[in-house]
Amino acid sequence: MVFARALILAALPLLAVATAIQGRGGSPPASGAECCETVEKASDPSATAVLGLLGIVLDDLNVLVGLNCSPITVIGSSGCSDTTVTCTDNSHGGLINIGCLPITL
Repeated sequence: MVFARALILAALPLLAVATAIQGRGGSPPASGAECCETVEKASDPSATAVLGLLGIVLDDLNVLVGLNCSPITVIGSSGCSDTTVTCTDNSHGGLINIGCLPITL
């Protein structure tokens, strides 16, 4: 009985940490307009190289990803000479954005 209580008490901090990590997971909210040098399927070689370097595993390799992206900060401006997109996951510092859809400004 004492061992069971000790085991439960020892497991509680691990459960709290796992819950905190789980709570941060998932896709970030959709971004605003982004300007990306290239937009391609996640299965394309340049995208798979970046995904591999960052340790990102995707379930769907047909999803569009943007490479070398930066936010467009002026509303109504087409200050993007590359491809303008909106993406569901832009949490990788613009190196790769995941779940992108091309848009026209």
